[in-house]
Amino acid sequence: MQSVDFYFDFRSPYSYLASTELGGLKANIRYQPMDVLAVMKLTGNSPTTFQSPAKGRYARADLARWSARYGVPLRPNPAMSEISGRRLLRAALAAADVAPAAQVAEALFLAMWADPRPLGSAAEIAGVLAEAGIDPSAVEPLIDEPALDEALDRAVREAADKGVFGAPTFIADEQMFFGNDRLDFLRQHLESAQ
Repeated sequence: MQSVDFYFDFRSPYSYLASTELGGLKANIRYQPMDVLAVMKLTGNSPTTFQSPAKGRYARADLARWSARYGVPLRPNPAMSEISGRRLLRAALAAADVAPAAQVAEALFLAMWADPRPLGSAAEIAGVLAEAGIDPSAVEPLIDEPALDEALDRAVREAADKGVFGAPTFIADEQMFFGNDRLDFLRQHLESAQ
């Protein structure tokens, strides 16, 4: 089976939307958590939906359209501005040895974008993971470890070195596909490579 690297950040609503469609891909998905803001800074990109009020308004309408198309809920966490994106990403790294990456990502994406849950502390994040059947005692003590922050910094550099400039990004056979709206091109690529 072919492999696809899925570069994502839990703060990215388009990453959430894309994640809901990964089960339909005939590929082995390798989850690659990355700090999208750090990747953008490293690659000279910028989060224009924050910088342009007009683009921000458009993005909200666009996200609602994609949510309806995929048939998935979109209820952003009301505490979003108080949630550490890096802590969520470190939690995904911490859980890598105890649970499937898809299970971890789904739990955290849902808590961020579909079924808002408290995500401000390591204990709250571990609680969300526990509800998804993931052993919180194996994850919570690691979430704020400096070594995981260093691992996340390495992930940022590696993503940028591969040409990643935003989230979500998919790489299959050295071909890059950026955005949930490029999933059809990724499917087509995977089918043609069989």
